[in-house]
Amino acid sequence: MVTAATANPGADPKTTQLRLASGNGPITRTVLQTPLRDASPSEIPLIDISPVFSDSLGERQAVARKIHDAATNTGFFYIANHGVPSDVTDDACAACLDFFQQDLDTKMRAEAKNSPFLNGFRAPDKQRINPDEGTDAKEAFSVMYDPRIDSTTPRPEDIPEHVTKHMRSEDHPWETTANMPRFQEAAVRYFKACLVLARALTRAFALSLDLPEDTFDAKVQYPDCSIGLNYYPPMPASKTAAPNDPDARPSLGSHTDFQLFTILWQDSNGGLQILRRDGQWLNARPVQDTFVVNIADCLQRITNDKYVSTVHRVQNWSGRERVSMPFFWGFGLHESCGVLDSCVGPGEERKYEEIRCADWLNKRIAHMLDLDEDEDNGR
Repeated sequence: MVTAATANPGADPKTTQLRLASGNGPITRTVLQTPLRDASPSEIPLIDISPVFSDSLGERQAVARKIHDAATNTGFFYIANHGVPSDVTDDACAACLDFFQQDLDTKMRAEAKNSPFLNGFRAPDKQRINPDEGTDAKEAFSVMYDPRIDSTTPRPEDIPEHVTKHMRSEDHPWETTANMPRFQEAAVRYFKACLVLARALTRAFALSLDLPEDTFDAKVQYPDCSIGLNYYPPMPASKTAAPNDPDARPSLGSHTDFQLFTILWQDSNGGLQILRRDGQWLNARPVQDTFVVNIADCLQRITNDKYVSTVHRVQNWSGRERVSMPFFWGFGLHESCGVLDSCVGPGEERKYEEIRCADWLNKRIAHMLDLDEDEDNGR
């Protein structure tokens, strides 16, 4: 719904209402109908995180303070000098293009619907992360955490049963793409590099909250994490993602991520957009040799809303194919999550109860399905 502004040139801009799922159920955000603009360095800062690998606690704390500032502002930041070699990301991107440029019948052999854990290929025109914005114009390939590729874990057979019952690893993604051995090799190499980086960032986030840096180590020993290999065909620039517009066709609809944080590699074509708290859409343009990191719902929850899980979407108006490779990172599903004592100030209350991470994930997914059902029922 668009709210009309008065004829006064100085009047407030027009707005629309955007519905989306969140960690607290379906919510509505007011979106300014002002032109899309590029984010400034203060809105999405670039942080050199090389000191997180330093032996100096002071240097690690200095980076953590910058992360704290970004997490309490827009909830997005770029990271440079992150330790992931460019050949790892380049090879993964090239392997993605090789896979997605195959004919559809070949790709469908790896269809995620044939996996009990939804590992594998998701076909075009089948996903709509935000029902109000229509069907997403993308293809994807998802791979869940597999302890067999994690050098920090014991032998899989030695992992406790209460942990393994929540794991969603399997051979389906690779058995069904055996015609492309390079695809598995490049994707696994990228997954391994992201595991190392995510654990380092987890410690930095602990420091950013004035906690001992090993506070979350046990909770991510067997993480709930995955990679999404995304392929976006070019979209006409005339097609916006206006809520409730039946002609809208987003590349990826407006949403927030579920877990602690996401590490995103994106190619040079651009398309990622974030929504400021005041309702302004911003371009998160690619910055060479960086990842984008964004806060997700679970981290907002355990920080009592101190850290911001920011709404974002994708519109590939570049006129070219776009590849992105998000790495989603969270506590193990056998763990629990609750508001941290350090995030409850004097006179404040905990906004959220302690909950098992598996129950939290199911609750978050249910909120997304509720939004979908509302749309299907015309509400």
